[in-house]
Amino acid sequence: QVQLVESGGGLVQAGGSLRLSCAASLRTFRSYAMGWFRQAPGKEREFVAAISWTGSITYYADSVKGRFTISRDSAKNTMYLQMNSLQPEDTAVYYCAAGYYSGTYSYPGHPFDYWGQGTQVTVSS
Repeated sequence: QVQLVESGGGLVQAGGSLRLSCAASLRTFRSYAMGWFRQAPGKEREFVAAISWTGSITYYADSVKGRFTISRDSAKNTMYLQMNSLQPEDTAVYYCAAGYYSGTYSYPGHPFDYWGQGTQVTVSS
């Protein structure tokens, strides 16, 4: 059974930084693409960032490009999201996701199959 556990959320002032972590209990972490999504109150869940299992391919939503960085540590079965220059509009519950794929990774070409419970990020103005 796959489990994804997010951590690192919290309250931060505008312009501040946070680093989210997602610990994965995957038998073969290296075969899975990982991603971050977020959902603000009253809004639909939206894509934030994704990374291939090698870490060599990454995708970002336009709204976070240049501010957020996705990375992964296969030795620790953990994915990260470094969030800098946070703004109030980044306030949301952030979810990590994992999806098995083969061949060359592309987003949104490959679906995510597993989801974490989410961690709250609140940015005050």
